[in-house]
Amino acid sequence: MRNIQIYLFFFICLVAASCNNKKGPDVSQINLKVSIERFDKELNAINGLRTEVGSRRSELSDLQVKADQLRKKYTWFYDDYMGQMLSVGLPVNGPAYLNTLASVLQNRDYIELNSTVEKAFPDMSTHEAELTDAFKHVRYYYPKQKIPRVITFISGFAVQTPIGNDYVGIGLDMFLGSHGDRFYPALRESIPHYIARRFTPENITPRVIEAFVREDLYQEKDQDRSLLAKMIYNGKVLFAMDSFMPDVGDTLKIGYTSRQLRWCEENEGGIWAYLIENELLFNSDYTTIQKYLAEAPFTPGIGENSESAPKLAVWAGWQIVRKYMEKNPEVTLQQLMLEKDPQKILSESKYKPKL
Repeated sequence: MRNIQIYLFFFICLVAASCNNKKGPDVSQINLKVSIERFDKELNAINGLRTEVGSRRSELSDLQVKADQLRKKYTWFYDDYMGQMLSVGLPVNGPAYLNTLASVLQNRDYIELNSTVEKAFPDMSTHEAELTDAFKHVRYYYPKQKIPRVITFISGFAVQTPIGNDYVGIGLDMFLGSHGDRFYPALRESIPHYIARRFTPENITPRVIEAFVREDLYQEKDQDRSLLAKMIYNGKVLFAMDSFMPDVGDTLKIGYTSRQLRWCEENEGGIWAYLIENELLFNSDYTTIQKYLAEAPFTPGIGENSESAPKLAVWAGWQIVRKYMEKNPEVTLQQLMLEKDPQKILSESKYKPKL
């Protein structure tokens, strides 16, 4: 009897372990390591050095030397950051660029924000491990894909994850979580709460991978103007995120709360019926279809008391693509992404959720 109990115990443990393991390939043998480069800290080091110099001329001369060194190291990112994100200009602008950069580095708000970022992110080891795993999955599905540099910076609450020539950036001030409580409420007019609530550290890896998929791996085509085409495009993006981050929850991938995801799951049939009955799938009018795709507190016209989740067409497109891949296991991720016919994906998915 005792032996039976022991075997039963191990059987239960084995079943539990199997249930807890999400599907995904073994990427442990892929030789890749993501190292996050802390541009924000290196720029702040220039700021610290600048405060020790005596005269204005000496200050600008020293600033130019150190800035040139940073530009040599960060190349494309440096010019994009100075010219577009920080808007101080470029070295070709001469003294005006240096004067503006010095003023920004002296600004009290910049110094306070930089201090907060340092406290929130003393190191990035956790995020390096997450991104290493994600990009190993990218390399598994796309063996020849170039992996970008990952560079952190302070954006002034302007941008989260910009993609440039050979890099993906992480605006750390857009992921402060509770450390940002002193800043985010003041930004409500430009950044509503339903977006700002996702400015948390756990969103770093999902947003980096999403930006990488949308900009480097699979850009949306201009001709994809119907709602169905946009649903399938977004569904492919999210399915790629499924593949690259198999252990990350759906809420983080799509940016929903747990309540919003549960609402979608409970009303899946009603969502699909609404899109069909209102003849929206092949509608290409931007103003008509955008409300089913855009970030918002809810999707207008669906559900009661504004309780629906936002961007319901994006979520529905995700389910269609998932169903398509389930019904067609021989289709690879690369083949999915290259498939140009959204109607084919819908038809072969046999997507018909119950009301």
